[in-house]
Amino acid sequence: MYRSPPPPLPTTADLRDCLDRLRGELLTFRTPDGHWEGELSASALSTATAISALSAMVLAGVVESPQPAVMIRQGLRYLDSQQNADGGYGDTDRSHSNIATSYLVLAARTLAARTLAESGDAAIAEPDATDPLVESMSRLNGYLDRAGRLDGLRRRYGRDKTFVVPILTNLAIAGLVDWKQIPRLPFEAAIFPGAMYRFLRMPVVSYAIPALVAIGQAHHFCGPPAPWPLRTIRSAAVGPTMRVLQRMQPDSGGYLEATPLTSFVLMSLAASGRGSHPVSLRCLEFLQTSIRPDGSWPIDTNLATWVTSLAIHALAQDPQDDGRWATAPLIDWHLGCQHQTRHPFTGADPGGWGWTDLSGAVPDGDDTPAAVLAIADYLTQLESLAHAHRAREAASRGIRWLLKLQNRDGGLPTFCRGWGKLPFDRSSTDLTAHLIRALDAVPRSGLMGLTASQFARSRRQAIRFLLRNQQPDGHWKPLWFGNQDHPDEENPVYGTSRVLLAIADDTAMTDSAARATEFLLQHQNADGGWGGGPSVMTQRGGPSTATQRGGPSMADQTEDGPITDAIAGAQLGPRSSLEETAVAVEALVAAFRATPHQPSGHADRCEAAILAGCGFLTNSVASGLHREPWPIGFYFAKLWYHERLYPIVFTMAALGAALRWLPRTDPNQLPANPSSKPIP
Repeated sequence: MYRSPPPPLPTTADLRDCLDRLRGELLTFRTPDGHWEGELSASALSTATAISALSAMVLAGVVESPQPAVMIRQGLRYLDSQQNADGGYGDTDRSHSNIATSYLVLAARTLAARTLAESGDAAIAEPDATDPLVESMSRLNGYLDRAGRLDGLRRRYGRDKTFVVPILTNLAIAGLVDWKQIPRLPFEAAIFPGAMYRFLRMPVVSYAIPALVAIGQAHHFCGPPAPWPLRTIRSAAVGPTMRVLQRMQPDSGGYLEATPLTSFVLMSLAASGRGSHPVSLRCLEFLQTSIRPDGSWPIDTNLATWVTSLAIHALAQDPQDDGRWATAPLIDWHLGCQHQTRHPFTGADPGGWGWTDLSGAVPDGDDTPAAVLAIADYLTQLESLAHAHRAREAASRGIRWLLKLQNRDGGLPTFCRGWGKLPFDRSSTDLTAHLIRALDAVPRSGLMGLTASQFARSRRQAIRFLLRNQQPDGHWKPLWFGNQDHPDEENPVYGTSRVLLAIADDTAMTDSAARATEFLLQHQNADGGWGGGPSVMTQRGGPSTATQRGGPSMADQTEDGPITDAIAGAQLGPRSSLEETAVAVEALVAAFRATPHQPSGHADRCEAAILAGCGFLTNSVASGLHREPWPIGFYFAKLWYHERLYPIVFTMAALGAALRWLPRTDPNQLPANPSSKPIP
């Protein structure tokens, strides 16, 4: 079997040129006031839920304007382009088919057919037997048969009802399943204060209360009657819980700025006769304003705060960074994203950051430490004493907010302290590592309102949580990132890399860091990169190309020319991605930097792995593959996404760290096993 040799090791000039190129591209993506919005992938899942919600509103007789019907047609055309060769649909254009998205597309097409029939569009509503749509639907149903239909859907989500009940509700609204098959959600529990939710054994995660209310009410009105006492209680709870739904709705109308959650709320209210309620009308407005020109909807409006924090970190890692990006408008915008009032959605205290500056964001345990780290990066660049003082105060409030969020087990959850029973509410290793990095980035003297003993105790508890959750082979499992090729859809490369970055030079974690380093070294691919397996890209509506993302054929072209032989040769082995390779390289640089605490021989092996990883990154960027983001992101309930800026900012952070810390003996070459002082 032919396999191309590994790519040659990069020189210092190679790393510098690549970093400069990425830096220039990143800066062109800034908004006029200097921050970044990024671009989330279009989502077949989101598009399907939006079509169903719009159709439900039209069928309810609430909407008289032709605009929803136009949007439904646009959405259907987008879905036409997204069917995979196996007949199913994935969350993004680069995702494997899954039963959840495929079922939602089936429901959307069913509701859309009824809607367009009522609007007089018979060509779409009742296609001829020779129409490609008939064949497409046949292939979709074939995929659902092979995936196990409803039993397969339930297996995917287990005891977590956060997503399976909304999908079943969507199918019931479309007339595809009986309401008797859908578990009842205790929507009446939403009348209790948010602080009590964790004691009520909610069957959904903390961020899904709007769905709990709207879907529970839909079942109450449309499904079989509940037993008499419960039916009476729920009838009395409809009004109060609708007020909860209204109070939690942001100014934009989109719950969490998320199309799926907002759509599930809207279709449930429309199906149960409340399509004209103010909550429904604001949900409708959100969907109308968030459709994209190609007829698709993303999973969320944007991740502006998150990607801006990551961009700041990436720029600051460059040893030649001049800080000119740290403009007053950027700093004002970034600090202005910190929440200043108690949040109506989760009841979170002021002090945290969410993923976007838009009204639907909720402060959380990943965006807040990212923002604190960004503040630490730009504090040294601020010439204004007033700006510096404001930034230090914001970082201090952020740290205090994080420590109040920290669970008793020492780990950090995403939104709410103490829930912990369902996957996206539990303490997680990647967020806990992010907390440690934020704690270490802020000087103790700057932590107003927090004693040194409180700080030390919280950090110690976080370390113990990480120690307890390290897997026997040395890896950690993250919460908010995955790999679609991994058997459990997990991403141990991302999780291990993010934790190692936080604990590499902690003397209390020497053995743990060494095992994590060994895990990354053992899982490096032959092309120098890291990934999860042999991902196969499919040709929409046709046979599989069997071409891996890490290894296109030599005939493939990018706007920069043909893809290099070294990259092309990788198609015979596991697929590597820029995103996973970059986080692994940055983590190994941290391990290399901590070599006094590492076992003998780790320094040489780390350096060799870093150089090979940098070679993969520089070759990939030269081939233009950094413009092809890969779906490693998990959104709520295993909903995949990719983000345009991830390959750029992750790669910049890795190359900047390598240039800053790797030793060299020759100004033009990074040798395989040198031993001299770090680059200043």
